[in-house]
Amino acid sequence: MATFTTQDGTEIFYKVWGQGRPVVLIHGWPLSSASWDDVALALANAGFQVFAYDRRGFGRSSHAWSGYDYDTLAADLAQLIELHELSDVSLIGFSMGGGEVIRYVSRYGVEKLRSLILVASIIPFMLQTASNQTGVPAAVFEGLKEGIAKDRPAFFSQFFSNFFGVGLMSKSVSQEMLDWTCSVSMQAGLKGVLDCIDAFSRTDFRKELKAVTLPTLLIHGTEDQAVPIAISAHVAIEGLPDATLIEYPGAPHGLYETHKKRLIEDLLRFLSVK
Repeated sequence: MATFTTQDGTEIFYKVWGQGRPVVLIHGWPLSSASWDDVALALANAGFQVFAYDRRGFGRSSHAWSGYDYDTLAADLAQLIELHELSDVSLIGFSMGGGEVIRYVSRYGVEKLRSLILVASIIPFMLQTASNQTGVPAAVFEGLKEGIAKDRPAFFSQFFSNFFGVGLMSKSVSQEMLDWTCSVSMQAGLKGVLDCIDAFSRTDFRKELKAVTLPTLLIHGTEDQAVPIAISAHVAIEGLPDATLIEYPGAPHGLYETHKKRLIEDLLRFLSVK
């Protein structure tokens, strides 16, 4: 089990699979790097060296009391890159993980990077404000925190049904996948789970998009209920100078599982060129 210790003493779990050009996978909320395993295996088998880590407070990383702001989260990513002296890196961020990708670029530059991929990402700004009228009302995010505080297992059970687009007439993933995903999320520390809701909902990345001068791929489902495409990818594509958006018709937020085969194909196609 590989770990590194951050400047504030937080132990970060990570894994390295394969050999080749480096790719770093950054998971979503409230998951861990385990959610990337199928994709990581495919990328490693295709000739990439894949790094995947558990965000502080999640999975097998230590449950720090603080540090759930994007400056600190990006610093954790930077430390992983420095530790392994990586260069020519492609960063892939899912959902909340898109924030680490953009904040890393705006704080640390693009010298060590090759390309970026944002999958169902929260970029550029989720919260409804006077300058972001189409965003999600703050009450929605407060409701998430209230539901978690009341009964976290019950909340996650309902949340992941929506996450994967499971309904009365549609079974996009198995019950076993739902159960496993809930169990992964229950590994996270409660403080980090709650604090990260504020981070991904309230952090405004709109001005930081101009720092992104690298080839960037956005992938997003048209039926994403957790991070609606209209307030995320459709806005982000306008602020990124060298970006391509691939829409998955009918896909929910958890498309890394529901549309796994297509996602892997699109990632490999982009990584082989960019």
